[in-house]
Amino acid sequence: MAQPLLKKDDDRDDEAEYSPFMGIEKGAVLQEARVFNDPQLDARRCSQVITKLLYLLNQGETFTKVEATEVFFAVTKLFQSKDLGLRRMVYLMIKELSPSADEVIIVTSSLMKDMNSSTDMYRANAIRVLCRITDGTLLTQIERYLKQAIVDKNPVVASAALVSGIHLLQTNPEIVKRWSNEVQEAVQSRAALVQFHALALLHQIRQNDRLAVSKLVTSLTRGTVRSPLAQCLLIRYTSQVIREAAMSNQTGDRPFYDYLEGCLRHKAEMVIFEAARAITELSGVTSRELTPAITVLQLFLSSSKPVLRFAAVRTLNKVAMTHPMAVTNCNIDMESLISDQNRSIATLAITTLLKTGNESSVDRLMKQITNFMSDIGDEFKIVVVEAIRSLCLKFPLKYRSLMNFLSNILREEGGFEYKKAIVDSIVILIRDIPDAKESGLLHLCEFIEDCEFTYLSTQILHFLGNEGPKTSDPSKYIRYIYNRVILENATVRASAVSTLAKFGALVDSLKPRIFVLLKRCLFDGDDEVRDRATLYLNTLGGDGAVVETDDEVKEFLFGSLGVPLTNLETSLKNYEPSEEAFDIFSVPKEVKSQPLAEKKAPGKKPTGLGAPPVGPTSTVDSYERLLSSIPEFASYGKLFKSSAPVELTEAETEYAVNVVKHIFDSHVVFQYNCTNTIPEQLLENVSVIVDPSEAEEFSEIASKPLKSLPYDTPGQTFVAFEKPEGVPAVGKFSNTLRFIVKEVDPTTGEAEDDGVEDEYQLEDLEVVTADYMLKLGVSNFRNAWESLGPDCERVDEYGLGPRESLTEAVNAVINLLGMQPCEGTEVVPSNSRSHTCLLSGVYIGSVKVLVRLSFGLDGAKEVAMKLAVRSEDISVSDAIHEVVASG
Repeated sequence: MAQPLLKKDDDRDDEAEYSPFMGIEKGAVLQEARVFNDPQLDARRCSQVITKLLYLLNQGETFTKVEATEVFFAVTKLFQSKDLGLRRMVYLMIKELSPSADEVIIVTSSLMKDMNSSTDMYRANAIRVLCRITDGTLLTQIERYLKQAIVDKNPVVASAALVSGIHLLQTNPEIVKRWSNEVQEAVQSRAALVQFHALALLHQIRQNDRLAVSKLVTSLTRGTVRSPLAQCLLIRYTSQVIREAAMSNQTGDRPFYDYLEGCLRHKAEMVIFEAARAITELSGVTSRELTPAITVLQLFLSSSKPVLRFAAVRTLNKVAMTHPMAVTNCNIDMESLISDQNRSIATLAITTLLKTGNESSVDRLMKQITNFMSDIGDEFKIVVVEAIRSLCLKFPLKYRSLMNFLSNILREEGGFEYKKAIVDSIVILIRDIPDAKESGLLHLCEFIEDCEFTYLSTQILHFLGNEGPKTSDPSKYIRYIYNRVILENATVRASAVSTLAKFGALVDSLKPRIFVLLKRCLFDGDDEVRDRATLYLNTLGGDGAVVETDDEVKEFLFGSLGVPLTNLETSLKNYEPSEEAFDIFSVPKEVKSQPLAEKKAPGKKPTGLGAPPVGPTSTVDSYERLLSSIPEFASYGKLFKSSAPVELTEAETEYAVNVVKHIFDSHVVFQYNCTNTIPEQLLENVSVIVDPSEAEEFSEIASKPLKSLPYDTPGQTFVAFEKPEGVPAVGKFSNTLRFIVKEVDPTTGEAEDDGVEDEYQLEDLEVVTADYMLKLGVSNFRNAWESLGPDCERVDEYGLGPRESLTEAVNAVINLLGMQPCEGTEVVPSNSRSHTCLLSGVYIGSVKVLVRLSFGLDGAKEVAMKLAVRSEDISVSDAIHEVVASG
């Protein structure tokens, strides 16, 4: 009795055994390909062999040049067969083999014959193959046939020609652009696919002409598009026109919105969804404009098709980020999706509800979430955790139930990113909701008792050291911290020792007990742990030595280092042991950029907490060493900052010049980097004549010309100015390159004895306030802000006028102040109407400065900004406000 065939579908583990390609080898298939040469062709067998060859090619198997040529010539013999199925396989094989120019000639005549065949299937496929393997020369010969094919009555032939045109546009755009009339005629076709492909090609032909695209959209939105696919394309092109119109039109009118709204009543679901999504993604969309789109998406939520439910809930999830109140009408429908069999739909539904729900629905939602958390993957769990964090910040009174939920899932199994998202959420809730601090810290303490990730353990211990001593009963955390010293690896043990020291520094009643624990750490097996314990005992006075004042201890344990770690590391590596001790004040305070000539193309780098710090280049200290080696500048003292190179010439000019501004306390030195790009010239006595007529506070005191500047050999010339000490003087400087030019004999490479004095006008150079500000980030902006205190704080509000977006306004202020954005706040969420940006830096005179910027955008795109500045000197806070007021 035969075995039942159900086993094939039921047993997935054995599915591979039924593959028709199992165990095939290239050599054997190439032997089988000899069947192509048989006098009596077996069409079925030939098709099977071609199928195997195509499978090998698509699996990454490579054919040698000889093998590919043999197969190609053998396949061309199959044109003599009249079998329709075999002919289609021949077309596929020729496309995949991508024959060389010499081989293309062999099949061109056969393909052109098929292109004019009475069999439509031959014509369509021949067009696709010819356009795939042809070059520009042959394309001009068959252009007439392609134009005819575009307007052919058979939709298969027309679509083949249009799709070929889309591909050819990348390689031969001039030829394809001549087909505009035929393509425009094809857009009016009644065949759905033809209209779709014609519209796609027509848009690509005109995409670089905004006016032409706008005219195309205007003409087609009047109702001539019948194909649902083409309608979806037209909606996307309409959205593009609306976005571009919004950038140039400040009146608030939104063209084509009525068309998008009309598409919401189309009979095709794909068109309805595309229109709804387009409306929700409009920049600055209002609640009134959103309402019809939300209504149709709400209907999709109850659709029987999972794809429609997923598409609708995903779109509503995005809308909820910027317009949560507009989505609240869909909450009842989304609650029914929490139990959806598709876990992706359920996750998006729950996270959307968390963004739009009210305070009374929180507990009910949390119970529903608990039931399905174990059924979804980590990436969806992270989305849920982030939504819960946002909900808790929205309803602080519900922190207990939400914090308990986070602590429960923290104990469950999960990967590093998932656990990190939970820990980050708890930390943010502790910082922003004071009542949640003690319970949140205890949850984190319980987590590190059984945490398998060293990174998370050290981060939690660091956070515990900063926040634990400020609680009502700091002693209850000591047990958890010391357990890490006993049970964990060396990295976590060292972090735990530092955390214990912070408790000892801030809580006097715990100090004797901390001393006992630190003394036990002196016998640890790891050098780092023992060294830290010795250092902290000495600092806190646990070994009977004379200790520093409490303020000094707290500054040591909690204060910022004051210099980038990467710079400190580089300076320590460069330090040569001698009788003179290492001086931390010699470490540069800014990670300097490379000169433009040395910059390399940036690669893709990781971002976020897992990203490595930006390391300094080998030129971090080179400017300082260079300037100190020049006698004229050696007495100027410590270099405060060096700017990035500023280009003073256009690209591809005779002479390339850029300038680096070196800022000292009482001086500014301009370093002009010059390159001679003319092989037949040698420049001598090169200098830059600087006119400071628009920089009244500067006076030129020294210059250092360049003796010789051969072809393609960079050189430097310097000009130094004196300015009032400690004052951020600003001004504009005119620059003229002056030199003696000598002709060079190209055969001998020797220059003539006599030269001609010449000048070359350079771009103007400005010294701005940002040049007096070092970019220096802080690891914890909130703690740094509180440590500076309100005594030297200045707050004021400013109108920034009309702006295209908040992003433009944020970037403008950051560039004006020249400060370092903190905690990723320089990134403005899309469609956001308000934003807060945090900046930090060091002002000339080594004064720490922190800035908190709050932006708001009204309907007329007018941007208002609230500026709060804290620094170590009230005059610096005032100076920052003056910069913004005058900028």
